[in-house]
Amino acid sequence: MAVYTDVSDEALEAFLSDYAIGNLVAFRGIAEGVENSNFQLRTTQGDFILTLYEKRVNAQELPWFLGLMQHLAGQGVSCPQPVASTAGQTLGTLAGRPAAITTFLPGVWPRKIRQEHCRPLGQALAQLHEAGRSYTPVRPNALGPDAWQPLLDSCRAGADAVHPGLLAELDAAFTHILPHWPGQGANPALPHGQIHADLFPDNVFFLRKTVSGLIDFYFACTDFLAYDIAICLNAWCFEGDGSFNVTFGRQLVQGYESVRPLSAEERHALPVLARGAAMRFLLTRLYDWINTPPDALVTPKDPLDYLKRLRFHLATETVDGYGF
Repeated sequence: MAVYTDVSDEALEAFLSDYAIGNLVAFRGIAEGVENSNFQLRTTQGDFILTLYEKRVNAQELPWFLGLMQHLAGQGVSCPQPVASTAGQTLGTLAGRPAAITTFLPGVWPRKIRQEHCRPLGQALAQLHEAGRSYTPVRPNALGPDAWQPLLDSCRAGADAVHPGLLAELDAAFTHILPHWPGQGANPALPHGQIHADLFPDNVFFLRKTVSGLIDFYFACTDFLAYDIAICLNAWCFEGDGSFNVTFGRQLVQGYESVRPLSAEERHALPVLARGAAMRFLLTRLYDWINTPPDALVTPKDPLDYLKRLRFHLATETVDGYGF
């Protein structure tokens, strides 16, 4: 359930009076998502999404996210486009929370990932990167390598209760990631720009076999472009038993390179980027698993799914091991 803040009919009507999007016909909460409260609006002019940004989102960064979506939509990327009020503002306040209305995208996200999804996904990701090149504001990755050790330290007391020996295993894994990270020490930096940083299957809509939209840009940031590929390899290319699907990975990368070819340095760095991506999501899931109250509205995701991925990447020394 992803509705944390209730919205009264009266408050909604007052909020919508500032927008020229027609009269309200229907209003319902959306179950997907874990960070914000999301609602689908239907008005006499069509369908829209209303988002209330909860406490985990830094309100001062919202103009960056909304500006990025507006820019990408203007560059032809199918993503939610912020709707401005009659006063020209894309951000308002509703029920004590920052709030925004965005356009509605048709399509459904794949409940079961198939090979046919992976090449279009790679193409859409590369198109996002190309379109983001001309968006010049910078947002550092708040969940990049500098955040991982503090996250693990905050989980030390509870990590081994989640899985025996987990703390020592993660401590050891850092020695295979951080010293080899691009841009650290003598390691060359990689091409960087605006990345989605959270392009999981539930953030990608398909119509038939075509990507119809990319959503949920609230982890987007300025980082290595190839790191976004590594995030997708983790999110899309592993089976339930933790094994890596080589065909899915090959299709994803080939789709990406059909739009934006990778440099030799980027291909060489994919194994360590994939380790880092696995570590990032393992740690945030571990933190949520330990700290989410039992009666919370959201069920935390199992961090051990990403432990399987991390182990695979640690055992894969070169990009050849992925079959690309």
